[in-house]
Amino acid sequence: MTEITVAALQLAFSADTKANIAHVGDLVRTAASRGAQVVLPPELFEGEYFCRIEDEGLFATARPTAEHPSVQAMQRLADELGIWIPTSFFEADGPHHYNSLAMIEPGGRIAGVYRKSHIPDGPGYEEKFYFRPGNTGFKVWDGPAAKLGVGVCWDQWYPETARAMMLMGAEVLFYPTAIGSEPHDDSLDTARLWRRAMIGHAVSNVVPVVAANRVGCEHGQTFYGTSFIADERGDILAELDRRQEGVITATLDLDRVKRHRAAFGFFRDRRPELYGRLVQDI
Repeated sequence: MTEITVAALQLAFSADTKANIAHVGDLVRTAASRGAQVVLPPELFEGEYFCRIEDEGLFATARPTAEHPSVQAMQRLADELGIWIPTSFFEADGPHHYNSLAMIEPGGRIAGVYRKSHIPDGPGYEEKFYFRPGNTGFKVWDGPAAKLGVGVCWDQWYPETARAMMLMGAEVLFYPTAIGSEPHDDSLDTARLWRRAMIGHAVSNVVPVVAANRVGCEHGQTFYGTSFIADERGDILAELDRRQEGVITATLDLDRVKRHRAAFGFFRDRRPELYGRLVQDI
């Protein structure tokens, strides 16, 4: 039997970058002590979710991949603990800025960088002011016993993201996230929609999904957590509530997942010749 143990972290963040990274590091160690081989922190965990406002001064917090403090800290941990850590960070590349993820492997090497493809723009989530749409395309990495696919936050709402990674060979999907209240509409609670969207990816692709979100209130914006790990049938294996900080882990039977995927026939019965409309502009 081929297995992989995965973990998701959920925690609140402050304006203190060093404290945030140290807190994430503590939870990474906890996850590793529980046998996790891949540990997923939330999106942009170096600080508060700054995209709630447009402030040109915040561009100064971006760094090239190799110089970013979040990346450097997770490299040291990956080396020490012998684990994989998909690390979200604010990337500067010359005059360009991206919402990026470094896939850090055991030994601390950066296996590659994914730049978030779908960039949201709305009250409280004004990311288009800060980030260019990613130019890396979707990414899948050869991880411990499984190929790892990663989408970042807004990517998780798009079925095309999950399906593209599956066609690239992904066997587990990971989504680091920063999502919570909607400042323009107090009555809108997207927590259950957020989870349903990713569980839909699990079911329609017969693949386990790992989602890590933040919690806490930042300048009136409340992040609702509800991080989870789901199996290939969309059943929840581990979860956290709207306020908890902590670590969840689950061990996935990849041979069973492979059998189930073949039996459902979703990839056998695809009709790509009919899907041309999907790549046309509206």
